[in-house]
Amino acid sequence: MRTATIDRKTTETAISVTVDLDGQGRYEVSTGIGFLDHMIEQLSRHSLIDIQVKASGDLHIDFHHTTEDSAIALGAAVSQALGDRTGIRRYGQALIPMDETLSRVAIDLSNRPYLVWKVDFTRDKLGEMDTELFKEWFQAFAQAAGATLHVEIQYGENSHHKIESCFKALARALREAVEIDPRKADSVPSTKGSL
Repeated sequence: MRTATIDRKTTETAISVTVDLDGQGRYEVSTGIGFLDHMIEQLSRHSLIDIQVKASGDLHIDFHHTTEDSAIALGAAVSQALGDRTGIRRYGQALIPMDETLSRVAIDLSNRPYLVWKVDFTRDKLGEMDTELFKEWFQAFAQAAGATLHVEIQYGENSHHKIESCFKALARALREAVEIDPRKADSVPSTKGSL
């Protein structure tokens, strides 16, 4: 079973995350931030990764710590569930439309974290969430998951559509990258022999 549970506790947040990479896209998400819950639910549903997230944080200050720490815990759980990454496809990509918006995400589960972020918003907030926090979420996820991650809005106008299509594109790219390649299920996808 490619599953993992991460418990992360700091003076700012307490977060528990469980993932099953071979799930059906079932989710239970409670971060205290409605819009972030909705995005992680989309990630689960479209990646077919079962995700449970229970977070409490210093939301009376702002949403930054809970947003970042939930991504760290989720990324760490994905990384742990991947183990030594034997047999995975490693790479994934997705081009996702949402009404007038088109987003592209490419991922390499290389164990070399990096984020390329080409996303602009016309609004400062979505619901009560600062749009600048989405880059923080993707950065923290990439770092903790050991993923090279490229996220780009090709075009679009509506900020809600932009970020939701980014999460859905990440989901589809991640789904492809974590899948076991039946042609090479017994080896690590690298000429180095390890990732």
